[in-house]
Amino acid sequence: MNPHTAPTHTGRRAAADPPAAPGPRNEGTDGRETRRAARRHRAAQRPEHLRRLVPQALVVAFLAGGTSAFVANDKAVRLTVDGGESHTVHTFAGDVAEFLDDEGIDIGAHDLVAPAPATPLTGGDEVVVRYGRPVTITIDGQRRRLWTTAGTVEGALRRLGVRGEGTYLSVSRSSRISRSGLALDVRTERTVTFMVDGRERTVRTNAATVGETLQQAGITLRGLDTTSVPPGSFPRDGQTVTVMRIRDSEEVREEPIPFDVEKTHDPDLFAGTEVVVRAGRRGSRRVTYVLRTVNGVRQKSRRTGEEVLLEPVHQLVKIGTKPLPPSVSGADGLNWTALAQCESGGRAHAADPSGRYGGLYQFDVRTWHALGGRGRPQDASVAEQTYRAKKLYVQRGSSPWPHCGRRLYG
Repeated sequence: MNPHTAPTHTGRRAAADPPAAPGPRNEGTDGRETRRAARRHRAAQRPEHLRRLVPQALVVAFLAGGTSAFVANDKAVRLTVDGGESHTVHTFAGDVAEFLDDEGIDIGAHDLVAPAPATPLTGGDEVVVRYGRPVTITIDGQRRRLWTTAGTVEGALRRLGVRGEGTYLSVSRSSRISRSGLALDVRTERTVTFMVDGRERTVRTNAATVGETLQQAGITLRGLDTTSVPPGSFPRDGQTVTVMRIRDSEEVREEPIPFDVEKTHDPDLFAGTEVVVRAGRRGSRRVTYVLRTVNGVRQKSRRTGEEVLLEPVHQLVKIGTKPLPPSVSGADGLNWTALAQCESGGRAHAADPSGRYGGLYQFDVRTWHALGGRGRPQDASVAEQTYRAKKLYVQRGSSPWPHCGRRLYG
């Protein structure tokens, strides 16, 4: 039987299934109770034995060749309530709504009545009532609430168009739906494809999670293995999921620790001069990294630990602030630029390959220190190098520069 149409003796078609079926006439409870009380009062005025003899009276009236108004208004109507047994009821009601009211059947907004409540009643009619039931249904992760007049889970699913093959149901199909309703979880069969270990594997499933689908496909995750979507997510039809094989290994490296440079001002050094008082020394440390591969592809290493093996030593440097003297008597009028160009190519930081001579005028370190210089001559300013070269000239003439000394006079 079509669940949306109740058969009647008069051929009338039942009202459609939810969400909303035609309800009774819009009367309040007080109006219905008043009408029922009036009907009971009229019935009470008739002798009890008269009510019991209504069928016999009908026969007698027919045999007598006439009917009374009382008999003419009496109708035999078949009533079926919510899939129960059909039974015949005699009524004087003029329409379906009045008939149901007389029978004490209240109709809600989601209930089904066929014929419609406003339909006039005639003898031989059949009235069908189906109560609406609330159902909270979750289909493939999508939850919604609806009403149905179906009495069983099977009937409700058929009206929703949910196919049966391969479908998971949280309750049996044959379970009845009570007037208070029920909650139902439905998972239809879906196709999911896994990309795993360089191969493609497709399965049909009604599982609730990607993790369950993996198990159905016979795929095992070990250690850090995971999937391209969360294992607890709902598997969608046609979805492709990549299985990621993750492997971690540990690597220990020894790395240098750079030293800092601390500079202080020294009023005993000429301005522009920097002297390294203590050379810096790099330290070292042992660093632990985790190397990860995903499906054989190496990822960026991740630092997880560190141990200092040797602390670095700061380099100490003094910076001169003492003003240079304006001149050196006996050496100011010479061509010091030409001498520097010949000795070092005019480069203040020049040093010979042996490392013994340095600066504009290629001082050796011992001579530089004897003239009052600090550190290495190539680390001093141009002004200080020229000043000390002039002092050397006053002491020894051009002999310290046997090849280029003559340039001083050019």
